[in-house]
Amino acid sequence: MSKIKVLIIDDSALIRQMLTKIISSASDMEVVGTAGDPYIARRKIKKFNPDVLTLDVEMPRMDGLDFLSNLMRLHPMPVIMISALTEKGADITLRALEYGAVDFVTKPQLDISNTFGEYAEEIIAKLRVAAKVKVQSSSIKTKLTIPPKYSADVIIKHTLAHKHFETTDKIIAIGASTGGTEAIRALLTQMPPDTAGIVISQHIPLNFSQSFATRMNQLSAMTVCETKDEQTILPGHVYIAPGDSHLLVKHYGTRYLCSLNQGEAVNRHRPSVDVLFRSVAQNVGPNAIGVILTGMGDDGARGIKEMHDAGAVTIAQDEKTSVVWGMPGEAVKHGGIDHVLPLQYIANKLLSLLQRKK
Repeated sequence: MSKIKVLIIDDSALIRQMLTKIISSASDMEVVGTAGDPYIARRKIKKFNPDVLTLDVEMPRMDGLDFLSNLMRLHPMPVIMISALTEKGADITLRALEYGAVDFVTKPQLDISNTFGEYAEEIIAKLRVAAKVKVQSSSIKTKLTIPPKYSADVIIKHTLAHKHFETTDKIIAIGASTGGTEAIRALLTQMPPDTAGIVISQHIPLNFSQSFATRMNQLSAMTVCETKDEQTILPGHVYIAPGDSHLLVKHYGTRYLCSLNQGEAVNRHRPSVDVLFRSVAQNVGPNAIGVILTGMGDDGARGIKEMHDAGAVTIAQDEKTSVVWGMPGEAVKHGGIDHVLPLQYIANKLLSLLQRKK
C-alpha cells in the first residue's frame, strides 16, 4: 500500500514542524513537502502531486481563501484547514468549507509547542478521511492518550418511550459532522420561513458554532441562532448547539424547550448527536423527524434508531452525496432509517412529511 502524501502549507515554521512530526508518526502517511506561503505551495503541488494538503487559513502574500478558490478551480484536491480558534478564524474557515475544503483542525491558542500534539489523533484521522474524498472542481514519539468513548447514557438514561402529549407542533432534529456545515447550509437554504422548529447538533468548536449560526441566519429564510438554555422551540426557527454543550429537547407543559448540558463528551463529542436524538425520542417521539447527515464515526446512529422506534420518521443522507458516509452509514446498519436520500432531495422530503403530519 502506498502512503498518503501530505503537503503542509503554513507560514509558521513551528506549525510546519509540529505537523510534520504528527503526520510522520502515522505509518500510512508521509510529508512530501512543506511551504511557507501559497506561491511556494503551487510549485510543490506540481512537483510532488500530494494526496491531501493542510492549509493555514491566514497566509502571507496571498490570502488562504484566494489560494483555495484558485486550487479548487484549477486543480481540485482534498484540503484540511488549520484554523485559529478565533472569531475571524472561524469566519474564514466556514467560508473555506463553502469553497470546497473537506474539514478543519483548530490550533491551540496558547503554548502551541506543548499542546499541539494533543490534536495528533484528530489530525491523522481527518487526513485519512480527506485523502479518500473525491473533490469536485469550482514524529511525535509520546504515546497518545485516547479519551474514553462514553455513550449517551452519561447524559440521559435510556428509557422506554414516554407517552407523548398531544400537540400539532413538530420538530426536525438534525445531526452532522465532517462535511456537515455545507450539508446543513444546503438544507436550510431550501426551507421556507414557516418550517417547523429545527434543532441541530453539528460537531464544531465553540466560537465556530456562533459564527456558523450567524452565517446560516444570513443565508436562510428561517431565523437561525446558537442555542441558549431554556429557549422555547418555535416554528420558523433553527437552534444550533453551542460548540461546548450537548443540546437536548425537553417539554414543559405543551411547549418544547432547548436544554444545554456540559457533561461528559459522548462518542468523544460535545455536542453529541446521540444525546440530541435520544432526548427527542423520549420527549417528542412521533411528533419528530430525524435527519442524519454526512460525518465521520458513528455518533447519532443509536439515537436515530431510538427516534425511529419511538415513532419518528427518519432520514439519512446517501453515500454518494456525503463527504464521509460514516454516521449515516452506521445509522442505516443499525436499522433506524426510513429513507436514504441524496442531499438535494432531503428538504423536499421534510416538507412533504410535515404536510402529512398535520
